[in-house]
Amino acid sequence: MASVSPTVAGWELGLRLRERRELMDITAASAAKAIHTGQSFVSGVETGRVKINARKLAELAAVLDFDELELEELQELREAAGRRAWWSPYSAMFSADVLRYFGFEHGAEGIRAYNAGLISGLLQTQAYALAVMHGGGPSIRLAEANRRVEVRMKRQERLDDQDDPLRLTALITESALRQRVGGREVMVGQLRHLADKIHQLPDTVDVRIIPFTADYYNALGGSSFYIFGFASSRLPEVVWQETITSTDLIDQPMRMREYSLAHDQALGYALGRAESLDLIGQIRRELE
Repeated sequence: MASVSPTVAGWELGLRLRERRELMDITAASAAKAIHTGQSFVSGVETGRVKINARKLAELAAVLDFDELELEELQELREAAGRRAWWSPYSAMFSADVLRYFGFEHGAEGIRAYNAGLISGLLQTQAYALAVMHGGGPSIRLAEANRRVEVRMKRQERLDDQDDPLRLTALITESALRQRVGGREVMVGQLRHLADKIHQLPDTVDVRIIPFTADYYNALGGSSFYIFGFASSRLPEVVWQETITSTDLIDQPMRMREYSLAHDQALGYALGRAESLDLIGQIRRELE
């Protein structure tokens, strides 16, 4: 059973409402008028960014011709979407988009990641993560950096969840292993931690290194991205992409397909599990 995420529950609620509205050929403006509210409210609910109370949801469900059993399911999703998440105490530190990322990550059944230049956040040590935070610029104070690292460590708990472990396939470029983030000692600890995770979680964590010897592939030179998969058959995969200045949640089927193909192609150029472990160990020994 996948972890309950308020973000994913609100997203699923919105998807079901939008799909039914479009199936019935009702505009968002018409649906909003029928329940005496604005189009922006209905659109916000459909994207999972705006909360809806039980009464308004019942009214909207009646307009969209949901039956009683379906309405009960929708109300359960609404209640789940309103619950307090583990990241709520940290909400003042992050943008709405980043908080949304935490929600998708927490509610995902599996993640396929491509990381260029840095180790995946889910596999970072505290020392490495703190070095990354300090690299964010002088505007990030030590106290805030420590809190951000705390959040990163909290996110990693899904990997070790005994009842519902997150399945992670992480493609990491060799450059990320050799980039001395935090210096030699920090990198030695990071590489040791990476190897330990691979050994400790063989059924759910698959780390593959793309070596310098790999030929050109479509993701080469691009930014890191994460493909989220969910347990519910109602939910499509989505991509989260990060650049220096922006983040982007992608759910359009054609764009999704391109990212999925790019990840599959990059995986084809990556070393096998054992070879990846060997390279991680080799680079660690070079630093020791």
